[in-house]
Amino acid sequence: MKILVTGGAGYIGSAAAEALLAAGHAVTVFDSLATGYREAVPSGARFIQADLADSAVLVKTFDEGKFDAVMHFAAFIEAGESMKDPAKFLRNNLINSLLLIEAAVKARVNRFVLSSTAAVYQSSDEPLSEESPLGPTNTYGYTKLATEQSLDWYNKIHGLRFAALRYFNAAGALPGRGEAHQPESHLIPRVLQAAQGQGDVHIFGTDYPTPDGTCIRDYIHIADLVSAHLLALDALDERERMIYNLGNGKGYSVKEVIETARSVTGKAIPAVEHPRREGDSARLVASSEKIKRELGWVPQHPALREIIQSAWVWHQSHPNGYR
Repeated sequence: MKILVTGGAGYIGSAAAEALLAAGHAVTVFDSLATGYREAVPSGARFIQADLADSAVLVKTFDEGKFDAVMHFAAFIEAGESMKDPAKFLRNNLINSLLLIEAAVKARVNRFVLSSTAAVYQSSDEPLSEESPLGPTNTYGYTKLATEQSLDWYNKIHGLRFAALRYFNAAGALPGRGEAHQPESHLIPRVLQAAQGQGDVHIFGTDYPTPDGTCIRDYIHIADLVSAHLLALDALDERERMIYNLGNGKGYSVKEVIETARSVTGKAIPAVEHPRREGDSARLVASSEKIKRELGWVPQHPALREIIQSAWVWHQSHPNGYR
């Protein structure tokens, strides 16, 4: 198939683009490079540097590409920042997504895979299923939920087939391909940067109703995440709409992640405690039974130690990221 990958210069989008190429698909990467890196775009992919808000370039891209599917990864992802600058997230994550969906429908593209998030749910002491109560605690989560709901309407009105994959903290690395945000706010890469002497780790909140008082999260290896996207893409030949959680079904606290990283790296890794941060949930852990049952997806790298070890290999060889 011919596939447009938005955000294909980013951490997850570039990994998906590489996997699509390996599977024999033709890939066009569309990325503004606001947060991505040209060096991350896999060789073999056509690259267009543009913003989704540029309607002229977007329409031209669809006219020329004759795409069979869209994989949409382009989004701002920092939950904390979304509570300080909601307009930035509403414009980029929601309005630009609507422009992309509309352009796809007008170009008669009938398959759409959305990179969504666990942030669409309310916090829960139980593993979250697709039927768990929705209730984003930050603007970022709201923009993803609103995009999902928009896709549902485009499915009902225009027959656009879509899959929304709600994943829980993508982490880890692939050979030559890892997480490199500027600035970095995700826990595992921040911990590993600290192990290399690049600052401290910051723990936001030690008074949550969890065993050690810190937030609990589910982590999924990027390789497992990408495999689920490809399975969902193939399934759109037979299914009209799919919403799946992606995670390992086991949560780890912030302190557990730091201790595991200390063990993997052999470094002390200093940590500084702070009050809670607005927009954070106490516990987000996935139940991924639905995608396992319906698509046969099985995580191949579920262990936290393996996830951190793969990321550590990347950070040691790329201490400054792609730069």
